Amino acid sequence: MKKNLGNLILLLLFTTLLQASEYTWSVAVNKTQAYTNEAIHLHYTCMYNDNAELYVIEFNPTTDNKNYKIEILREDEKIVDGKKINEYEFVLFVKKAGEFSLSLDTLMKKTNKDSIENGMLGRDNANYEEFSLYPYKQKSVVFDILKTSNSMVGEFTLSVKKDKTSLESYIPFHLEFLVSGVGDFQVFKDIDMKIDGVEVFSEEAKEEIVLTAEGYKGNWRKKFAFVSDKSFTIPAWEVRYFDLTQKKSKVLRFDALDIQVTAPKFKKEELLDPEEKGFEFDRKYIYYILTFLAGFLVAKIKFRKHKEQDPQEALFCKRVNETSSLEKLSFILVTHDMKKYEDIIAKIEANELTSLNKAKKLICG
Repeated sequence: MKKNLGNLILLLLFTTLLQASEYTWSVAVNKTQAYTNEAIHLHYTCMYNDNAELYVIEFNPTTDNKNYKIEILREDEKIVDGKKINEYEFVLFVKKAGEFSLSLDTLMKKTNKDSIENGMLGRDNANYEEFSLYPYKQKSVVFDILKTSNSMVGEFTLSVKKDKTSLESYIPFHLEFLVSGVGDFQVFKDIDMKIDGVEVFSEEAKEEIVLTAEGYKGNWRKKFAFVSDKSFTIPAWEVRYFDLTQKKSKVLRFDALDIQVTAPKFKKEELLDPEEKGFEFDRKYIYYILTFLAGFLVAKIKFRKHKEQDPQEALFCKRVNETSSLEKLSFILVTHDMKKYEDIIAKIEANELTSLNKAKKLICG
């Protein structure tokens, strides 16, 4: 009897809590006028008149559609002077110009009376609902979105790192692009370089960015290496963006770069061990061995590698798999490890091995 009386008292207390908890939502924005794709900071706050321990909030409007994109920046829950406060911060990017109205949906979940009764009185009933659900429509916020001539907006700078523009044949020329700043890096287009007669090596572009109230902040970088036996020109490249500070269109530009290539200074004897026998060196292989020297790029450019492979072996297999002829493949083997691949080299020279794909499988599987 005493136990049931105690449970009824607890039930009464919790029922009082259910009836007492009340809350008020508010929203603050850092601007009501912005350009397309400019970051807008949204700050939603839910304040209760008590500790609101029976309330749970579902509020995650993260989305990316044709009209706008929202990403969550931060959420927090705390008790101040016995009253619970829930805070949510988002970053909004509106994609189209004109008037834009935003009213987000929120779901307030409150532990219901049946759940407490079953818990306090020891009932075992799986058919009752644990929560009462109260959909809440956030206050509408209206924005004036201004049109820009460029989809990329923010504040950006371009820096370029490069080697000396005069070098010997087949020595790689390294080039690195670094874009830094604040803005929507996700609309930034990749750089692709193709030059006739030049082998172009590149790693995938890397983004080192974080989301802030001002938008994405950080760096975008990409590295290249160019290998050729003659002089060449790296073409100009540019990207236009709308500068939010100066309120006008600006350009990140890389001017065309002329690379002067001179003949190599080494001799044929320096390329192969004169004591090695069974392989007759042909001058046409000079091109292939010098191109293969670009392999040291692994020290400066990290190519995508198989997790189970040694980095040097992975680069070697990458060169093997990208080779377009048996002649090139033969010379790659000579420069990599002539003794190890002596049999394959001999078969290629004797025309006993005529399938390029079969040769590649024998080497790298």
